[in-house]
Amino acid sequence: MTEKLAEKAVDISPIQQFLHCDTPQAWLEHAVSDLETLLIDHAHCEKKAAATAVKLMFRYPERIDLLKKLSQLIREEVLHFEQVLEFIEQQGIKYRAIKPSRYAAGLHQYVEKDEPNRFVDSLIIGGIIEARSCERFHALVPYLKDSHPELAKYYRFLLKSESRHFMDYIDLAKQYASESIEQRLQFFLTKEKELIESPDPLFRFHSGVPVLD
Repeated sequence: MTEKLAEKAVDISPIQQFLHCDTPQAWLEHAVSDLETLLIDHAHCEKKAAATAVKLMFRYPERIDLLKKLSQLIREEVLHFEQVLEFIEQQGIKYRAIKPSRYAAGLHQYVEKDEPNRFVDSLIIGGIIEARSCERFHALVPYLKDSHPELAKYYRFLLKSESRHFMDYIDLAKQYASESIEQRLQFFLTKEKELIESPDPLFRFHSGVPVLD
């Protein structure tokens, strides 16, 4: 990496308590065996995270707190995209378009169509996706530290920003909701658990349990 990576420990216990399940061991073992797909989809996820935040900024331009928090998030996600691309090049992998996982679409299908519920649901999902990303980075480190120490170090480095992104989205959802978000939050967390723990024929960064051939 061209940038020195911080080694400070990050407490992700709030994220582990927030999510309804941990990443299955079968996914972690498969991820290490298919590093090419993992890195390519990770890069796509960083790019998609930035694009999603930009979309929200254009859709809700009057929300000043939203604009401030998401503008910082976008800068960081684009930087992470560039950094993952660097890892991809170092591994001699050709970056390319790949079919996305069912994960994000599986959550967004439940977003309400009327405002402000649509807005709040979108923020809740953004927070859940960031939380899962952080949890997976943390879970992958022990599996990568011997075979790919630089990637393990980089995933530790990402924990701080990803954990902050999670809180930004959830705090914004609470701020702009007209009532408690707890019921909707638990609804989406339950759906997310189903996606993470159920069999999934397509391995991706946010996919479920890999289906073996």
